[in-house]
Amino acid sequence: MTGFDADTIVTGAHVVTMDPRRPHATAFAVRDGRFLAVGDDDLVRELRGPRTVVRDLGGAAVTPGLIDAHLHPIQGIELTAGIDLGGLTTGSALLAALRAEADRALAEDSDPWVRGWNLDYDVFHELPMTAAAIEDAVRGLPALLIVFDGHTALASRAGLARAGITGARAFEDSSCVVVDADGRPTGELRELGAYEPVRLSAPALTRDQTLAVGHELLRGLRDSGLTGGTIMDGGFATLDLLDALEQGPGLPIRIVSAIDHEPGFDEERTAANLAMRDRRGDRWRGGVVKLYADGVVETGTAWLHEPDTAGAGLEPFWKDAAAYARTVRRYAEAGFQVATHAIGDRAVGEVVDAYLAAGVRSAGGAPHRIEHLETTTDRDVARIAAAGITASMQPLHMQWRKADGSDDWSHRLGPVRAARAWRVRDYWEAGARLALGSDWPIAQNDARIGLAWSMLRRRPGDPDAPVFEPDQALTPYQALHGYTVGAALAQGDADLGRIAPGFRADYAVWAENPLHVAPDDLPDLPVQGTVVGGVEPWPPARPHHSHALRTRIPSH
Repeated sequence: MTGFDADTIVTGAHVVTMDPRRPHATAFAVRDGRFLAVGDDDLVRELRGPRTVVRDLGGAAVTPGLIDAHLHPIQGIELTAGIDLGGLTTGSALLAALRAEADRALAEDSDPWVRGWNLDYDVFHELPMTAAAIEDAVRGLPALLIVFDGHTALASRAGLARAGITGARAFEDSSCVVVDADGRPTGELRELGAYEPVRLSAPALTRDQTLAVGHELLRGLRDSGLTGGTIMDGGFATLDLLDALEQGPGLPIRIVSAIDHEPGFDEERTAANLAMRDRRGDRWRGGVVKLYADGVVETGTAWLHEPDTAGAGLEPFWKDAAAYARTVRRYAEAGFQVATHAIGDRAVGEVVDAYLAAGVRSAGGAPHRIEHLETTTDRDVARIAAAGITASMQPLHMQWRKADGSDDWSHRLGPVRAARAWRVRDYWEAGARLALGSDWPIAQNDARIGLAWSMLRRRPGDPDAPVFEPDQALTPYQALHGYTVGAALAQGDADLGRIAPGFRADYAVWAENPLHVAPDDLPDLPVQGTVVGGVEPWPPARPHHSHALRTRIPSH
């Protein structure tokens, strides 16, 4: 084999390159994990050597491998313990599900708990969000039910007792143990800091089980065309797990892993975080810090310029808001890319201010990012675009909205702010960096569903479903860009997201060109295989239940 011979040649394809210099091709060659040449079949065949593997796709479509710009696959293993409560919107349905799970746990588990996730806030229009409301249904067992957004949970009395929660607690952030007039905890726990003690009191997977489930979950991501993702999983344990996966069964996709910095971190913990900047493996790396500027709209913890309809929304996540800006600067100067959760309009604006003050790129060159941006002002759309800050967004989070605005998100914001929802098209047209993702386990991790929501602004496969802000719908090309070029640049990878010479050879093979498939049909479009770094053998896609509300993780 000469220095110009390819390791692999792919021909007979409809290649969507996402490269403006050559938008379409029929063939490409790969050598040493990178695209060597992209063009027509005859041109690429000139690079064939005696040991080159040639694969004719017979007219199948190829796109760059998709990248989910924001998800929590490892943390999701912990948060999705127990039963999936998705789709239950009445108190009676919830109580029936809890009774059945309690009876199962009593019959089968040595330390019975009732665990559930993906719970809809609608349930609490009928039931109070209190331990007393679920006590009989959970048969007095310790219980923890996590709402779909991952920011609120409901614990039973025994669950609170297991965690030693007997009253209000002080937090450095906006976490809150809700208490009644007598100071007793009601069971409602707002933000991770409040409910994490209960979760940690419950039985957990062993390390071997976590490795097995994590590997299977990452393999499953490939079935929808994903070859990478930026994961916001928080701790050093995640980095250790990524190392263990890579040294064991292998990492099926590329990972950029963020670590959290919480408001209460002291200098010792901050120094430990900073020491993680250059941790990496063959298919994963760190170098990103995740911060929070607010919570969520539904519980009044999103940070808004004006109060929500319940009079809440005026408090930042950091009680010392100036400390947030200092922390941004500290990490940026140390070479970290900063990603900040900001949902409310004021939170977004304050993050932009902090980034502008610290410099909008890390010392390593990656642009800082804002995650979610559920409602934003015209001023901040323009500022984000002008500064080169990445808007990392998840349009499929609109699936909990209602046409009449009676859902908690819309009702809390009111019609004016709700109309400024998930402004992906405005960001695109302003010239902003736009990256798309799922935030799994908050929403489905099947990238085809995410693509469809970005184009439809409604539930795929249901033409009669309400369309939210139709002027914000993306074209097929724009949506694919958000999952390829946009997501790659968001994590500072200028050599991913395109099929072009010199780029890393990550690609997905589709039965049809996803740009030409009706968005309603996209969730069922077969992905015939994905390749990461040109590595063979070609992994066939396994059956993927794209219409399931969430990927199911076994009970712990």
